[in-house]
Amino acid sequence: MRLALLCQQSRVFTALVIDDVAIEVDRALTEPRDVFTLDATARAALLATAATAARRGDGVTALDAVEFLPPVPRPGKIIAVGLNYRDHAAEQGKAPPAEPVVFAKYASAVTGHGWPIVLPPNSREVDYEAELAVVIGKTARRVAREDAYAYVGGYTILNDVSARDMQRQDKQFTRAKSCDTFAPMGPWLVTADAIPDPQALDIRLTLNGRVMQASNTREMIFDIPYLIWFLSQAMTLEPGDVIATGTPGGVGVFRQPPVFLRPGDEVAITIERIGTLRNPVVAPQD
Repeated sequence: MRLALLCQQSRVFTALVIDDVAIEVDRALTEPRDVFTLDATARAALLATAATAARRGDGVTALDAVEFLPPVPRPGKIIAVGLNYRDHAAEQGKAPPAEPVVFAKYASAVTGHGWPIVLPPNSREVDYEAELAVVIGKTARRVAREDAYAYVGGYTILNDVSARDMQRQDKQFTRAKSCDTFAPMGPWLVTADAIPDPQALDIRLTLNGRVMQASNTREMIFDIPYLIWFLSQAMTLEPGDVIATGTPGGVGVFRQPPVFLRPGDEVAITIERIGTLRNPVVAPQD
């Protein structure tokens, strides 16, 4: 099931997305925006509401008539994982890490499908990173690896946009990856039951139509159950927390010559069974 947070004429609502239409389902949700917490019973109620609305033609909207908001508009934590694809480690001349490399992106960086990535005035080396994002569906603390998937509410796409010059200056990741609009997410959340094997998904990023990254989530060094186990030993994962699971090789900074985002560019990330997250790139704004 694909669930989107949408805006039409300043009205925000949750919708079930089927093909190229959105069916409003807020009336079936006690907390309309917390779609990542839905259990099987709640999903069934939502589907029933959507079926009724579709028959009546009530609350059915074409996708090209709405704006997309991030499916998790204000995550409590965005936990990112570095060097989690072998080819991404290799393009840096680094050995695969023995344990996950973990850092934070701040929630103020989140933006949605179709919204611009705004280049900051103090960076000239802004880069892209295609990532599968795992959204936590229920509180997880010291979770066993074999139980990890029970704590996943759904999946979406995240672009871990990064200012490489800031990264070099700071010698760490946080500021460089938390600039405003540096976490495009969407276009919707796909509930966990709709993706039985998230470790077998093709992932591709294009820049102005040119393929820059192409891989499959099976190439992750640390899979999703390992990441949830590893993280939950140290911190409580809460509903709505987002784990960005790492990016494949092909990022701009390690190309010859390097490729960085410029005003007028368009970045599109497609992940199998989820969809395509698309964002234009614009110049710094006051």
